[in-house]
Amino acid sequence: MAAARGGASVRASKPGIPQLSWNQVRPAPVVLVSGTEAFLAERATRLFRDYLRAEDPTLEVSDIAADSYAPGELITLSSPSLFGEPRLVRVSGVEKCTDDFIADALDYLANPADGAYVVLRHAGGNRGKKLLDAVRAASDRAIEIVCAELKKDAEKYEFAAAEFKTAGKPIRPAALRAVVAAFSDDLAELAGACAQLIADGGDEITEAVVDRYYGGRVETNAFTVADAAIAGRYGEALASLRQALDSGADPVPLVAAFASKLRTMAKILGTRGSSADIARQFGLAPWQVDRARRDLHGWTDDGLGRCIRVLAETDANVKGAGRDPVYALERMVHVVSTKGRAAA
Repeated sequence: MAAARGGASVRASKPGIPQLSWNQVRPAPVVLVSGTEAFLAERATRLFRDYLRAEDPTLEVSDIAADSYAPGELITLSSPSLFGEPRLVRVSGVEKCTDDFIADALDYLANPADGAYVVLRHAGGNRGKKLLDAVRAASDRAIEIVCAELKKDAEKYEFAAAEFKTAGKPIRPAALRAVVAAFSDDLAELAGACAQLIADGGDEITEAVVDRYYGGRVETNAFTVADAAIAGRYGEALASLRQALDSGADPVPLVAAFASKLRTMAKILGTRGSSADIARQFGLAPWQVDRARRDLHGWTDDGLGRCIRVLAETDANVKGAGRDPVYALERMVHVVSTKGRAAA
């Protein structure tokens, strides 16, 4: 299957089966879907099923739970049917599999059934290592789909951008940033928000469209507070902070948003060169470099350093070292809003 969304192939550091990203699934007798990101694993498995079904609508789909496996089940479900339809056997919970499953899977790997495809979902851990090693050595009959967690903001931004690009739906950069910021904690929610905007958002997704659908979520988002404070808009930042807290926001992610912004600013401070070059150097997206450069307007080295120290103190206070996390947050917002000039 050709890649439908962005993402380069991931190659193993030593000879073995191809390791592909979640959006590059293609037919193979055995497909190992590995990694901790459950949403991407489910999507990769669904893409694989849809591809096979498009090739032959008579595809038979069966499911096996590896942690409650009955001996012989894999062989039975993958065996040719009366009319020769292709078979897809999806195996969940391989990281919790039984010894019987390992034995049967190893036997099957040595001699896969004609017209059958077996998807092994392994979410991580050492259980089933013997089977994983065997699959990864079977270069003539297996591939691995790597579904690692998207931790960096740049990765989530690229994921969301690819969702809109694949759908052929234009979205303005500021609107895309707002969507990612609002749903950065849950990839499934982010994908769902993108899908709704793609379906109902009109010819082009603008900030106004995002605000219409998700204004409440965006307004109370931690990055909204951080953006206002870093820009020096103290009253707006304080109001947004109190709105976020009143809506039940956890103080820890609020501090984390400030940390993410200030760390990026510290990396970019004093750098020279194109946004693309600097982005590659620090593992960022070019838009993050551009944003950090704008955010740094009016800041000094000393002011940024002072804010980072206050940030560390606030982080400790909201995690139990202080008695009043709300006061600690408001103090941090005040210091950051003055670009580090206010007394800490």
